[in-house]
Amino acid sequence: MGSLTAYTKEFNYNLKLATPVITALLGHTFVQLVDNIMVGQLGTASLAAISLGNSFFWVAMSIGIGFSTAITPLIAEADGQGNIIKGRKVLIHGLLLCIFLGIVLSISVLLAQPLLYKMGQPDQVVDFAYKYLFWVGISLIPLLIFQAFKQFSDGLSYTKPSMYASLLANFFNVILNYMLIFGNWGAPAMGIEGAAIGTLVSRLLALIFMIAYLFIDKKFSPYVRNIVRKGLDKLLFIKIFKLGFPSAAIVFFEVTFFTCAVWLSGLLGKNPQAANQIALNLSTVTFMFAMGFGVAAMIRVGNQKGKRNYIELRRVALSIFLLIFIFDIIFCLFFLLFNDQLPWIYLDIENSSNMSDIYEVVKLSASLLIISAFFQISDGLQAVVLGALRGLQDVNLPALIAFFSYGLIGLPISYFLGIKIEYGVTGIWIGLLAGLTSSSILLLLRFQYLTKKLINKNV
Repeated sequence: MGSLTAYTKEFNYNLKLATPVITALLGHTFVQLVDNIMVGQLGTASLAAISLGNSFFWVAMSIGIGFSTAITPLIAEADGQGNIIKGRKVLIHGLLLCIFLGIVLSISVLLAQPLLYKMGQPDQVVDFAYKYLFWVGISLIPLLIFQAFKQFSDGLSYTKPSMYASLLANFFNVILNYMLIFGNWGAPAMGIEGAAIGTLVSRLLALIFMIAYLFIDKKFSPYVRNIVRKGLDKLLFIKIFKLGFPSAAIVFFEVTFFTCAVWLSGLLGKNPQAANQIALNLSTVTFMFAMGFGVAAMIRVGNQKGKRNYIELRRVALSIFLLIFIFDIIFCLFFLLFNDQLPWIYLDIENSSNMSDIYEVVKLSASLLIISAFFQISDGLQAVVLGALRGLQDVNLPALIAFFSYGLIGLPISYFLGIKIEYGVTGIWIGLLAGLTSSSILLLLRFQYLTKKLINKNV
């Protein structure tokens, strides 16, 4: 019992640190949730179009956010050392990198739009997705600039600013969606394109709020004062890149893994693709808790790394692993109990002309949520362990683990079960479960090996 208490006594601080991060991440997810629920009222083709359009967006976003995650452990390490000058330099260089990536990735998404017509997806779905992708592609620029400031603030253990920014953005996103999707309050009825414009505006507002908060709050003044300076540090750019590139690869492999599930589902028709989108969106909501605890692990591990206290580092990390395990057991039971009811959130039962499609989507979604219930644990654990490894600035081998688990185990199983032997979208999701389970086991073994090695080396 005593040994367990050594971990559970950290729960309060872990929750205090992670809760604003989770709220902010849920804010981003809520933007997608609102888009899905409102667009779902337009029909299953529109819902499938958001899934297809976001599949391109997610790949680009994963690269940018992956690079930005290099900022947090470097800031946390500098904070642990009490080195404000080092922290300010990391912020400046990380911000410049995110601005550059936002512009490049936004242009890349816009150039990739014609590929939508060459993927064997339903024509109606592609037409809708093309318009949606244009606006969400542009939103990459404010999103990644926001991400730079968020990672900086998180690294200093101040996780509330991005939460406030996300809540503000969500409020306006709901209003804009209500206006632009359906044409309310004198606005034009733009359908799925209106949802995309609402998302773009909400991300701009989040960025504006975040910048204002950091410059007004005195806690951040030592870092943001004289932020525009001459003389950039080439070595620091290289260090951020060396951390950011494998981190981006990790996120890219995972997002691409799920994106391929979207594409494979699209080959089966609009209803399997819509069911995939519903199950994926609900799973994303619960995954934000794992992401939040992963950020908490990255911050706390980064702090202890700066102090070179590896015994404490291991203890606080294991406390977060235990906490996410408890949360994911709860999510698993929730999905098992309500898998038949949850899909109805997204669909309009009054749309009698579409009832056959709606019942098929609900049936497929319910079966996918049973599989999702079981990968809650492996998906949550791999995200939090990965956060701890990022705090240790260990990203190269985890990138290889991600490639192996998702590219060589999960994706082939998804393709074989879902397409080759025609087990459908359920077979695709069994592949997702296999890939996530492999990743969680291998990353945990890596953390165990690395922390024991550091402790033994510094005894």
